Amino acid sequence: MARTARIERTTKETSITVVLDVDGQGRSEVSTGIPFYDHMLDQLARHGGFDLQVKARGDLHIDTHHTVEDVAITLGEAFKQAIGDKKGIRRFASGSFPLDEALVSVALDLSGRPFVSWNIPLPECLPLGDPPFDPSLAEHAVSSFATAAAMTLHMNLVDGKNVHHIVEASFKGLARCLRDAVRVESEGVPSTKGVLS
Repeated sequence: MARTARIERTTKETSITVVLDVDGQGRSEVSTGIPFYDHMLDQLARHGGFDLQVKARGDLHIDTHHTVEDVAITLGEAFKQAIGDKKGIRRFASGSFPLDEALVSVALDLSGRPFVSWNIPLPECLPLGDPPFDPSLAEHAVSSFATAAAMTLHMNLVDGKNVHHIVEASFKGLARCLRDAVRVESEGVPSTKGVLS
């Protein structure tokens, strides 16, 4: 059975469509109007092995916050829908992920219980790209995604000085753990309760 989802979300601030195939080839077509965020979502698709389409229009004349948040929420809802009842999945995943001098550890559980612990302090840095992506939005994006996807997620900075490297290592690490956690390895739901919701 295909593990896919299409979610549309429209508010007074944004209009977003996300199409996701968790059993894809790592292909992406992402257009949020925020180049650095597009780059991070591309990393999520490529390293997660997902096929991902994101089309977003937002009030970028105000700032990038609304678009970043609403895309993350919509993507989280799509991910939750795509993995369905979670029968047979590995559920848990963790690892340490380097990018040059940066090293980020990620641990997650597709538990159905949203909880996010983000311990990734970022050095002071000018916003990235044009229109600018405030690096502090990385936490908000990841937290919004994980909460909408109903997962438990712990992310910690082990080492790093370059903000771009730290943020990119965080997205790549999240992607690799998601790829591992959704892998089907049995037939039943991986819970003594018999359900993950």
